[in-house]
Amino acid sequence: MPDAEARAPKRGRPASPHASGSGRGAGARPGTVEREPDRETRRQALREGLGVWAGAFALLLLARYLIGPAVPWVASNLKTVAVLAFLYLPGLVLWRRGEAFADYGLTVRSWRTELKWALGLAALIFPLFALGFFGFVEVLTRLPEPYAAWLAPYRGGFDPALRLPHDFLWLVVTHLFVVALPEEFFYRGYLYARLALGLDEARRGRRLLGVTIGPAFWLTALLFALGHLTEPYPWRLAVFFPALVFGWLRLRTGTVVAATLFHALSNLFIAVLEASFFP
Repeated sequence: MPDAEARAPKRGRPASPHASGSGRGAGARPGTVEREPDRETRRQALREGLGVWAGAFALLLLARYLIGPAVPWVASNLKTVAVLAFLYLPGLVLWRRGEAFADYGLTVRSWRTELKWALGLAALIFPLFALGFFGFVEVLTRLPEPYAAWLAPYRGGFDPALRLPHDFLWLVVTHLFVVALPEEFFYRGYLYARLALGLDEARRGRRLLGVTIGPAFWLTALLFALGHLTEPYPWRLAVFFPALVFGWLRLRTGTVVAATLFHALSNLFIAVLEASFFP
């Protein structure tokens, strides 16, 4: 498959330079030369990305710990609040600049290819992860409770047997459209693009596994992990590692669709493992 970073310019209106994470002018009109963003443009992009992330994180904290206890609807619909934060906060910024969600990777123009990437990686990674999960649980159940609580939410012994979680079909819908899609657009779509522009990813990055990886790639994964600390459990920081795969898929395919599908599949696979080990 061709590297998305080396693809020909897309048809239709040119992509905004604000949305470009590569700095290569991939969406420029034929016959024009995109100017290199100046230092102030980069600083503004960095401030904007970090500011929107901080705003979303603050909104989730307020919903969980301040508004939720006083408003039962908010307390029982925290995922809806997250969807609003991850889609509408960056969406307002894009609207003010006259940009579209597609400029930040939210497009299904090549969904068949994206699906193949997601399923292929799942077939490669999930069996290895299942073996690691089994070994991890074996060790975890032998640790003293205080140490185990830092590493995972699982308690007590386990009874391995293949089981599906309750309401599995509903989990499929929620993990795809309520969890994975908003998070991938926010982090791998919008936030990465702003950080990549602000941190000059194209110049400072290095080629690895067919994509350019630099400081914005690592910072996006770190902020994704920190964003999960709305519930202050150290084991939630472990999402940093799958975030690296999500980020690689975003760069390799050019959209957030493959990352969204693989993200949802990963969440569902873990849910099946948890139901199978901890009935």
